[in-house]
Amino acid sequence: MKKAIALVSLTVAIAATSNASAVTVTLACGTVGQELQLCKDGAARWAKKTGNTVKIFESPNLTNDRLGLYQQQLAAKSSDIDVYQLDVVWPGLLAQHFVDLKGKVPAAEVNAHFKGIVDANTVNGKLVAMPWFTDAGLLYYRTDLLKKYGFSAAPKTWTELALMASKIQAGEQKTNKSFAGYVWQGKNYEGLTCDAMEWLVSFGGGTIVDSTGKITINNAQAAKALDTAASWIKTISPAGVTTYGEEEARGIFQSGNAMFMRNWPYAWALGQGDDSKVKGKIGVAPLPSGGSRNAATLGGWQLGVSTYSKNQAAAIDLVRYLSGPAEQKIRAIEGTYNPTIQTLYKDKDILKANPFFGSLYSVFTSAVARPSGPTKGKYNQVSQAFSTAVSDVLNGKMKGQAAVAKLSTDLARIKGRGW
Repeated sequence: MKKAIALVSLTVAIAATSNASAVTVTLACGTVGQELQLCKDGAARWAKKTGNTVKIFESPNLTNDRLGLYQQQLAAKSSDIDVYQLDVVWPGLLAQHFVDLKGKVPAAEVNAHFKGIVDANTVNGKLVAMPWFTDAGLLYYRTDLLKKYGFSAAPKTWTELALMASKIQAGEQKTNKSFAGYVWQGKNYEGLTCDAMEWLVSFGGGTIVDSTGKITINNAQAAKALDTAASWIKTISPAGVTTYGEEEARGIFQSGNAMFMRNWPYAWALGQGDDSKVKGKIGVAPLPSGGSRNAATLGGWQLGVSTYSKNQAAAIDLVRYLSGPAEQKIRAIEGTYNPTIQTLYKDKDILKANPFFGSLYSVFTSAVARPSGPTKGKYNQVSQAFSTAVSDVLNGKMKGQAAVAKLSTDLARIKGRGW
C-alpha cells in the first residue's frame, strides 16, 4: 500500500530534537480550509515536546474519498498510517481496525468531552477514537445586505429565507450578475446527506432510519422537505449548486457573491481573514425551521489509533495531546474548530474569537446525529442511497414523494434481515 500513499499524498515530516528512543508516527490530516496547517502545527508542538517525529499524510478533501482510501489501508492491515482522523459516523464501520482507548486514555480525560460524542465513538463498549472537534451546520449571512434591504434579523423559517434571498438577489444582480441568494452543499456525497438531514428534521420528516432501526423516510414531511430544497435551484440558488461541496460554497460566499450560506463553523475564521471580501460583514444563525424545529446535523472528527500501528504507545500519546484542552483551545481560536471539551465553551479567549460559540451553544449541544448508530456497518450504503435519492429530486429526475417511496424500498433491501 506504500505506493498508493505516495500517489495520493505528500508526506511532510515534522522532526524534533534527536532522541535515542524517538519514533516516527504518521498522522492522517484533513485538508479542508485551515485544517491541514493547524494539524501540522499541533503535530509539531507534540514532536518538540516528546522528541518524536510526525509524518503528515494529506487525506482527500471529500469525506467519501477519504473513507475509501482509509478502508483500503485498513483492509490491507497496513502500518503506514498510525493515527487516523475519523468522521463521527465512521466508528461503527471501522471499529475492528482501531485500538480500544478505554483504559489507555485516563477516564478523567475522556469524561471531559461531551458525553454524546464519546458515546458516538464507543462501539460495543470499545472506545474507538477520541473526540477532536465537533461540528454542526450553521446559516451564514451578510449583515450589511440584511440592513441594506430593510431586514432586522436572520430568517427563522425556510419560507422567510427564500423570500429574503429572492429580494436581495434581485437587487444585487443589477450590479453583480453572479450574485446568489443562497449557497449550500448540493453535490452527491456525504455533505448532501448532512444538508438534507437538516431539511428533513426541520420539517418533522424524521431521520431516515429511527433509533430502533426502523426505516422512516417514506412520509409526507420528508417529501415536502426535498421538494422545498429543489425549488431553490435556479431561483435563489445557482444551477451549479448541485456540484458544490463545502469549499465551493465558501468560495462564493467569501468572495462576496452570496447572501446566505449553509456551512460548518470552520468557515467563520476564514471569512474573517484578511483576504476575505466579507470580513466584518458576516452573521451566524441557526439554520431555519421548516415548521417543526431548527435542525443542525452533527458533524465532527475524532482521532483513532490503528491496530496495525507499530508505534501504538507514541500514537496514543499523540492522540491524547491533540485532543487535549490546550490544542483544542488553539484550534478554536485560530480555525473556529468547535471544542469537544465542555469547559472550553466558557473560555474568554475562545468566546472573543468566536462569539457564536456562546450564543449558539444549544445548536451544538442539540445537533442531530445521522443514523450511523442504528444502521451500524451498513451506514455508508444507507447514506449513499439517501444522498442519491435527494440528488435525483434536486436535479428534477423525481418528485419528493416518489423519491422517498423508492428510497424506503431500497433501504429495506440494504437492511435485509437486519442492520
